[in-house]
Amino acid sequence: MHPVATSIFTLPDHLAAKADPQLIARDEQHLRAVVTALQDYISELTARLDAARKAPGGAGQAALDRDQDIHRLTGRLRVLRRFNSDLCLGRMVAGDSDADDAAEPTYIGRLGLTDRYSQRLLVDWRAPAAEPFFAATHANPMGLISRRRYRWTSGHITDFWDEVFTPEGLEGNAALDDQSAFIASLGGSRSEAMRDVLGTIQADQDAIIRAGSRGALVVDGGPGTGKTVVALHRTAHLLYSDAQVSEHRGGVLFVGPHRPYLAYVADVLPNLGEDSVRTCTLNDLLPEGLAAAEEADPEVARLKFSAEMVNAIGPAVALYEKPPTEGMEIDTPWGEVWLSSFDWAEAFSAPDPGTPHNEARGLIWESVVEILTDKVRDLGEDASDVGVDLNEDVDGEFNAYGLTREDSAAPFRRAISQNPELKRTFGRAWPLLHATDLVGDLWEVPAYLRMCAPWLEPRQIQLLRRADPRAWTTADLPLLDAARQRLGDPDTTLRAERRRAAEEAESTRMADVVDQLIESDDSDMRVMRMLRGQDLQQALVEHAAPAEINQDALAGPFAHIVVDEAQELTEAQWQMLLRRCPSRSFTIVGDRAQARHGFTETWEQRLERVGFDRVTHSTLTINYRTPREVMVEAEPVIRAAIPDANVPISVRSSGVPVKHGVAADLEEILDQWEVGHDDGVACVIGAPHFTPRDRVQSLLPALAKGLEFDLVVLLDPERSGGGVAEAVDRYVAMTRTTQELVLLERP
Repeated sequence: MHPVATSIFTLPDHLAAKADPQLIARDEQHLRAVVTALQDYISELTARLDAARKAPGGAGQAALDRDQDIHRLTGRLRVLRRFNSDLCLGRMVAGDSDADDAAEPTYIGRLGLTDRYSQRLLVDWRAPAAEPFFAATHANPMGLISRRRYRWTSGHITDFWDEVFTPEGLEGNAALDDQSAFIASLGGSRSEAMRDVLGTIQADQDAIIRAGSRGALVVDGGPGTGKTVVALHRTAHLLYSDAQVSEHRGGVLFVGPHRPYLAYVADVLPNLGEDSVRTCTLNDLLPEGLAAAEEADPEVARLKFSAEMVNAIGPAVALYEKPPTEGMEIDTPWGEVWLSSFDWAEAFSAPDPGTPHNEARGLIWESVVEILTDKVRDLGEDASDVGVDLNEDVDGEFNAYGLTREDSAAPFRRAISQNPELKRTFGRAWPLLHATDLVGDLWEVPAYLRMCAPWLEPRQIQLLRRADPRAWTTADLPLLDAARQRLGDPDTTLRAERRRAAEEAESTRMADVVDQLIESDDSDMRVMRMLRGQDLQQALVEHAAPAEINQDALAGPFAHIVVDEAQELTEAQWQMLLRRCPSRSFTIVGDRAQARHGFTETWEQRLERVGFDRVTHSTLTINYRTPREVMVEAEPVIRAAIPDANVPISVRSSGVPVKHGVAADLEEILDQWEVGHDDGVACVIGAPHFTPRDRVQSLLPALAKGLEFDLVVLLDPERSGGGVAEAVDRYVAMTRTTQELVLLERP
């Protein structure tokens, strides 16, 4: 290929007509201005970032503001430096018969951009003004007379398409293709990362992308209908346009089906101008998920994944929240006080319902100390031996400086808090618990499981028992997650207890200092006595207390959650996500026909059953990816198992028929494909022992979901037990291709 080139347009020989300066000169000039403005903006932000880093750190709110400013500038620069002239997606021309400049184009960008003279060069693709660029159709042109879309390759425009909606739009447009730009772009070779398709979003997809965030929006569609494209672009659009989904309100969590999928889509959101979205799989939500294996026994998986099993966590925790039934005598420097079973029960009722177990521990301890402090105060004259009057007539010079009964009780609270017998008894009655210990005990101690899940049959209890209770599987994760929520973070509780102990130690030290200052004060006003005020002492102690840091970035709460391949989630897994999004604002993407374990309900029935209260539903029915030749063979595979499957209509034809062969042909088939294709990627599915090549991956069907390849070679597609899972696996594997499919049988 001998390209006809300018600095931005690099068009192959067969598109030489499109390189006519009359067609591209205006774009060339405008895109040069975009590059200049972009570099100016990057330089400005870089200077601001350097200045922020050199500025004094400060303290308190000033330090926080400085750090947030550095974080914001760094993130913005990281996004901007990804682009050059390819920041622009295309242009549109609105018609106005009464205006002299009716043909002046509006350029649409991944981000909005103005030059140094405040002239708008690019309109952000998410802005309402950009909507016609994506949503206009010949039936509803939305005021446009023409639209031009670019295909970018390595920073250069290698093709562009003009769509004309009125006769006026014919002027200056040459690339009037019969097929849409979206279909044409999908005809190109795949890469290991998802192709940038922002400029070719279709009207039905754009309507879903721009829908509001309230409630749950289901995007249902078969293979190749653009579900993932819609989900990713909708994520970026919500962050830009919806104040309820902004980062400072929790931001967005994007949940994908597996790691290869996340790698495949990793560049899409940054290319859309957003790098604040957290992406993960369900396993990533918990530290134990990183090494969790699949549950080998289907019945064990079914039991653990049920919502009923998650309900066992509440009773399991409640067994560790029983107040002592016997009283105890507590020794203090002012005498013995009696802590009755009634007192214990009163203290254990102090936390509000729903307070996590480990967090409630501190509240209960404070209640115990308060009860005992009141009892010590009632000792009256015995307590006065330490030089502090605890009687009802606390006034005189102490009261003149704002001293209260609470202030005078500080020495007694410290003494009670250090009583070892009391701490041991409290620790046994309300222990600090870890989720891994709690769930592990369920699988290790049958009697414990029987008490917490009385609905289980004896056979099921034995089935759930295992030698290594902490050999975690994916089916354990929902229970571990529920236990973490019910218990709270024990490490945070420990840190809080250590901080409280440090504050008490500092209070003791401060009290000694205050006593010395008061003793040495010979002023007429005796102003040093004001230091006995609790507010002054507490302010000094709190100034040195370390701030809490939330180290679990995936714990939420999030303002919005996007779930791809959502048809596979169990009830217990849905609960994991609902805990992280109290607003229940979700984008749910999936295909009932691709559920390996069957999906006989409607989306509305499934989601309402797991806890959603507002569900809307959109359906995509056009397959832009999979050639018709492939769908002709794939449709009967899924219909045999799921007669009402939503099989989309394919609008593309590759001209390459599906090929059949035997497993021994695999290497030869791949050799021939590599020789005949300088770019693109292939995948061998169903051959776990195949050694991958540079442009040839090897995956099992479950890990191929959400991905696409130029060539798919599927081994042994006919050998099957006839179940839904086998049919879904074959259907998913067959529909991953954008060009060629080869089916190989084993001997």
